[in-house]
Amino acid sequence: MLIIKNLTKRYSKNIALDNLNLNIKKGEIFGFVGPNGAGKTTTMRIVTGLLKADSGDVYIDGVNASSNQKILKSKIGYMPDFFGVYDNLKAMEYMEFYASIYGIVGKEAKKLCQELMDLVQLSEKADSYVDEMSRGMKQRLCLARSLVHNPELLILDEPASGLDPRARYEMKEILKELHYRGMTILISSHILPELAQMCSHIGIIEKGKMVVSGTVDEIISARGAARPILIKCTDEQEKAVEILKQNRFTRNITIRDNLITILFGGDEVQEAALLSSMIQHGAHISSFAREESNLETLFLQITTQEEQAT
Repeated sequence: MLIIKNLTKRYSKNIALDNLNLNIKKGEIFGFVGPNGAGKTTTMRIVTGLLKADSGDVYIDGVNASSNQKILKSKIGYMPDFFGVYDNLKAMEYMEFYASIYGIVGKEAKKLCQELMDLVQLSEKADSYVDEMSRGMKQRLCLARSLVHNPELLILDEPASGLDPRARYEMKEILKELHYRGMTILISSHILPELAQMCSHIGIIEKGKMVVSGTVDEIISARGAARPILIKCTDEQEKAVEILKQNRFTRNITIRDNLITILFGGDEVQEAALLSSMIQHGAHISSFAREESNLETLFLQITTQEEQAT
């Protein structure tokens, strides 16, 4: 559905995108992850036609986006991180206004807008003025707005930004429903645990480059060291730390109270050897286990590695 090839964008001397490549298949929910300034929003703006790349190509459903802007706009629904609403309009008026931009008017518009308001759970707010709505409601209204032309690709830039837990849950459930209906979704977010629950695929971008992409399970399996080892000591913690420092697979030792956290590059056999060595040298270990797999830990490890490599 979305193919990005060697996308490059510079701002003065700063490289925002550095030969970025990305392939999102039809029906996927693709989570776009990266620290601030990594290039997520720049990528989304180029894909939606709001920003021009210095070089590279974007294909949407097999069509070159740069030379087919009309087709592009018909296939994409876009919800930016900062959106505008018209406070002097009621929610349904707001929706019908955007439907009219796509030539949808009259009874057809009313029916469509009502269906979308039902989808985002705002039917009861149809006659409420936009400025009376909570931030979460405005977010859902803007999501409904981006769906009026029935796009094939939905692009959401930080849709849960600033929302409370309940509003984030509601947004997540709506996106799951859209995915169930077959829509392809590209979503960026800093709320990593929720992306892991919701997305079929993840891409981690750092300094304008795609560092890794695939399903969460595939990425974690390929990078087993993304799961730190958590070690608890009853005493003699200094002795345990000294042994860990001498092991060639140990990286990034963190100590908090009686808990030692390490990134460990070895396999299960080398893990067992490490534990055995610690016990033999007198370290008093009460717990030694890998942390459960999660996207947040994976993200922190990968981006730390990238920073160390530069």
